[in-house]
Amino acid sequence: MAFGNLSEKLQSVFKALKGKGRLSEKDVKDAMREVRLALLEADVNFRVVKEFVTSLTEKAVGHTVLEALNPGQQVIKLVDEQLTALMGSTQSQLTFSPKPPTVYMMVGLQGAGKTTSSGKLSGILRKQGRKPLLVACDIYRPAAIKQLQIVGKTYNIPVFEMGDKENPAVIAQKGVEFAVQNGHDVVLIDTAGRLHIDDELMGELSQIKSIIMPQEILLVVDAMTGQDAVNVAQTFNEKLGLDGIIVTKLDSDTRGGAVLSVKAVTGKPIKYVGMGEKLEDMEPFYPDRMASRILGMGDVLSLIDKAQQAFDEKQAAELEQKIRQNTLTLDDFLAQMQQMKKMGPLKDLLGMMPGIDQSQLAGADIDEKALVHVEAIIQSMTKHERRDPSILNGSRKRRIATGSGRTIQDVNRVLKQFEEMRKMMKGLTGGMAGKKGKKGRKGFLPNLPFFS
Repeated sequence: MAFGNLSEKLQSVFKALKGKGRLSEKDVKDAMREVRLALLEADVNFRVVKEFVTSLTEKAVGHTVLEALNPGQQVIKLVDEQLTALMGSTQSQLTFSPKPPTVYMMVGLQGAGKTTSSGKLSGILRKQGRKPLLVACDIYRPAAIKQLQIVGKTYNIPVFEMGDKENPAVIAQKGVEFAVQNGHDVVLIDTAGRLHIDDELMGELSQIKSIIMPQEILLVVDAMTGQDAVNVAQTFNEKLGLDGIIVTKLDSDTRGGAVLSVKAVTGKPIKYVGMGEKLEDMEPFYPDRMASRILGMGDVLSLIDKAQQAFDEKQAAELEQKIRQNTLTLDDFLAQMQQMKKMGPLKDLLGMMPGIDQSQLAGADIDEKALVHVEAIIQSMTKHERRDPSILNGSRKRRIATGSGRTIQDVNRVLKQFEEMRKMMKGLTGGMAGKKGKKGRKGFLPNLPFFS
């Protein structure tokens, strides 16, 4: 999980601070030394760490913290604010040309994930009502054009290509002309990369830039490369002038130092982060939400965003009505489980929930098959049994256990979870009834999954 080690170490520091009634200047400076070591171990750029800790220490040893009733909480608040500012303070969105097509030029080293990110970004833009076109300008890497075509097919995005013999700058120009002629309002240019930065690569990219005049140049960097990601970003920015950064493979790196460094070093915002292989795993980057995740305070807003994308609105409204009337069935329970699976790995979802101990989560063995087992058990029941679980006697449970390949104990566990969830949701909806008249229902309750 991204930032797993950093999150664990910072929470350990804060736990020690919160255990003290009052803080001395020495307490704060000792804590800042631990914060500094945690950031360096997370592969954050040394200069960034030095400036971060110096600024944080100056604020933390002031009267506001040392004389506060809860100084430990004040320090956490300062770290949260400092981390958010370090990563850009606010979300930075893509900009669009007033005269279409809007052209985005995707650049980066070989293996960073440019082609996949180009496809995912085009898929996101398509969901927003745009009509994107992918242009294959990597004529050097074997099967690069074929890979882009496969990615394009995955997200139902057309790909413009001219083979691997034409000049990349010409392909880019022709691709933009094709977009104009065929009504595409967004063009993503997938450029070639190298294993390292060289004059030939930069010369080619500069030529493409001068011909197509992109709205934005987006650098794709691999989070797993650590300090090298920062060096790459700095060089690309100096040579081409970047407009934004996409960080990939953040789900594979427990350090995450690149995310905390690239904005500070280049001054360019991170616009998206890749957290997995699926389209929905490319997320807009929110500095405040990421800071909250790092500090173990959860990320409820991102969790809600995922739920709203995965859950059917009509089904959610019907579900809420059933909850209020206490007529929820195992079919409804199953439907919620199936929709929850669309939101991503359970470990990632739990990491967004406030109050979850991230250090325990990092070492936890979370069984991703648990939902599959629940699904098998419920699907082994008859329609009548799913509507009225009270009729499930011993022989029926044995039949269901055999049909699902589970045990009777597993069947009983699912039934118990269902009853507990039904009681809990009934209580929550009752408590929300008084609030409904003031603000109106926002759909929060039915749009969240059941973590039973």
